[in-house]
Amino acid sequence: MTIDDLRSTPYLVLDTDIAARQYRRLAKAFMGTPIMYAVKANPEPQLIQRLAEMGASFDVASPAEIDLCAKEGVEPERLSYGNTVKKAADIAYAYERGVRLFVFDSEAELEKLAEHAPDAMVFCRILASSDGARWPLSRKFGCAPEMAVSLLERAAALGLDPVGVSFHVGSQQLDPSRWEPSIAQAALVFEWLRQKGIHLRLLNVGGGFPVTYREPVAPIECYAAAIYGAVRRHFGAHVPEVAIEPGRYIAADAGVLRAQVVLVSQKSADDDHRWVYLDVGRFGGLAETEGEAIQYRMVTGYDGEPTGPVMLAGPTCDSVDIMYQHAGYQLPLSLRPGDYVDILGTGAYTVTYSSMGFNGFSPLPTFCLGGSSC
Repeated sequence: MTIDDLRSTPYLVLDTDIAARQYRRLAKAFMGTPIMYAVKANPEPQLIQRLAEMGASFDVASPAEIDLCAKEGVEPERLSYGNTVKKAADIAYAYERGVRLFVFDSEAELEKLAEHAPDAMVFCRILASSDGARWPLSRKFGCAPEMAVSLLERAAALGLDPVGVSFHVGSQQLDPSRWEPSIAQAALVFEWLRQKGIHLRLLNVGGGFPVTYREPVAPIECYAAAIYGAVRRHFGAHVPEVAIEPGRYIAADAGVLRAQVVLVSQKSADDDHRWVYLDVGRFGGLAETEGEAIQYRMVTGYDGEPTGPVMLAGPTCDSVDIMYQHAGYQLPLSLRPGDYVDILGTGAYTVTYSSMGFNGFSPLPTFCLGGSSC
């Protein structure tokens, strides 16, 4: 099967060979560091199976993701329940399924874990700056380092196993140095608890590693060097095990979203900007175009021909369903309704953001290529 064999748009083509290549490069750069693939980036079963076969662990955020991984042969000891906001019933379900590694960032969540996941391993997420990230993360997750110390001490008193600290510096993080301030804070948490007789052993530095969209990014090796350098500087003789939680870096380049032009129009006779409406938009999987944060590369059958400025919008009857107005996109002047537009680097955070039927449009289907898993 090739992308040209498919006609009913929009759809995503996912090549697991590319995802596997990204995983191998990441593993080499981070020198054996445990890799916990963030299932939310793309939960395609063939992708989960392929990564499982390569030895990946998985960051899950719900019972459904736990069940998906189990169905694809992932042992529960390779799962980390990374959502800090969990129902008590979901914690109990995960524990019953054999999950033993959980994250938290509040006393109330810790109490739930103590009751429904006794003796489980827990790590506390601390607040981190998302400066430099194209898709910043808010203050929804994490707590102050001082609070993390108290919570991890409390975890030990409740019979849980406090194993470490985690943080996340934002998705599509363009600044390799952004991890260092949070690593420094984590090192303080480790040291303060060591003085209390509690020896943490895991530092989860999250994901956020970028891929190339319209602009080049630093290679992953630069990120690994920056992170390891910061760990050595701030932890000294007490370097812990480091784990990472990539999603976008593994899945994004593996996906191509094929869309079709529905309409090309202008708002006035002298308007030099065309409006190009595609059959996919912010509700169909391109949610990360909000604020024009993630700017995807696009390919058409007229590339190389004269181009002009465009506004890009989706097909729904919602005025916010506009992808790009200010990013300076140029598309061929020959583009007409019915033509295909291939949107590159869309393997991550598209299918999972796709609406379940807004305006009656169907969720984004996936067709998988590559490897024995497909």
